[in-house]
Amino acid sequence: MGRLYITNVNRFDPSDSKLSLDAESSTRDAVCMTKHHTNFYFRRIDPSRNMARYYALSIQPTLFGDVSLIRAWGRMGTLGKEMSHHFASEAEAMALLRKIARQKTAKGYVAMPSWGILSEDTTV
Repeated sequence: MGRLYITNVNRFDPSDSKLSLDAESSTRDAVCMTKHHTNFYFRRIDPSRNMARYYALSIQPTLFGDVSLIRAWGRMGTLGKEMSHHFASEAEAMALLRKIARQKTAKGYVAMPSWGILSEDTTV
């Protein structure tokens, strides 16, 4: 019996990991992974109180077809903390995103339009 080398393993075309990364490959990512992402980034800076905080909200599809709202916060320049909420629909995730965005704005956080789809016409 011949030796089985690693180069001979996983050469089935639909599951070949090398082919899935090629531009001309017939294998493509799932449609749900190419949906748009919604990102919001807020800052609160108060030099008199030595305060420099951030709060980020992001809606992203999961591998299983659901939608997740990812919240990240902390002192600017640090990794901070992160929390994830999972929803069956994007509408549910957007409802929580809007609620949190209103709360942060009421506490003095300022939305940064350069990070995501937030613009002057976007209401949170």
